[in-house]
Amino acid sequence: MTPNVGNIDRIIRILAGIALIAWALMGGPVWAWIGVLPLATGVFKFCPTYKLLGINTCGLKK
Repeated sequence: MTPNVGNIDRIIRILAGIALIAWALMGGPVWAWIGVLPLATGVFKFCPTYKLLGINTCGLKK
């Protein structure tokens, strides 16, 4: 897995993921658990959807 998520993108994903998970834990809707996905993609610096679409916000050359 080559990293394809840049630093700013990572920060946004991690913060959004944490916010959604916190909302779910505080009694929010079940769909708020979707926050696990942006959190994981931010932590691992890899987004499968970006890979399929050929997007790379990391700045690394392929």
